[in-house]
Amino acid sequence: MSFQNKTIFITGASRGIGKAIALRLAKEGANIVVAAKSVEENPKLGGTIYSAAKEIENAGGKALPIPCDIRDENQIEQAVNKAVEQFGGIDVLINNASAISLTPTEKTEPKRFDLMHDINVRGTFFMCKACIPHLRKSNRAHILTLSPPINMDMKWFANHIAYTLSKYNMSMIMMGLAAELKNDAIACNALWPKTTIATAAVQNLLGGQMLINMSRTTDIVADAAYYILNKPSAQCTGNTFIDEEVLAAEGITNLDKYSVVPGGQLYNDLFV
Repeated sequence: MSFQNKTIFITGASRGIGKAIALRLAKEGANIVVAAKSVEENPKLGGTIYSAAKEIENAGGKALPIPCDIRDENQIEQAVNKAVEQFGGIDVLINNASAISLTPTEKTEPKRFDLMHDINVRGTFFMCKACIPHLRKSNRAHILTLSPPINMDMKWFANHIAYTLSKYNMSMIMMGLAAELKNDAIACNALWPKTTIATAAVQNLLGGQMLINMSRTTDIVADAAYYILNKPSAQCTGNTFIDEEVLAAEGITNLDKYSVVPGGQLYNDLFV
């Protein structure tokens, strides 16, 4: 299937996995809506919606950078309306924006708990709500959310209950919408990496350069997203995909090119 002139709305697409997916689809001629808060560059994180938009256009796509804080439903509505006005509709929503704080209960401040739930859960929910009327009009409608399989093993709750709750809620939104929107042929799926991914979050919050060297690049998630979005929306819904498994189903089993250190040890991501 061609992504030529298909409109992809991506939250948090100014850097990291979101930007990688944007660039992958831009190479296929897609229109990319870059919706994020980053209008001025943070030296620790890098990238803005405007720098990402330039890269997207250089890669062969069309880009629309929109400042958007998905904690604010009014900003969500305005961003969706701008996207539709510019490109005539929305074919794919990718819920990539997310907040992380890996703290045990006694060290979890209310503002951190609220931030994760406002972005990860509330933001994802209301982004979906705003896009659904436009997705119904597409012949290739997908919602893809960067969230994990729901694994009730206690070890995934023990050290960071608040974060786990927020990420599992994102996946539950996908499972719920897959059932709710089945008759509309809007595919709703989650995607999660098997290993840690070399992003600013891993560098700054999780494990520094040591963990970066045990990670894969964002390209593996971008390629997995590409293959998921290529599937017929009426037939591919209600899944919690792992990037490795998506590529294996396409016959891609040699993943060395995705490793930051080819041949090096890899570190499994949370929830897998």
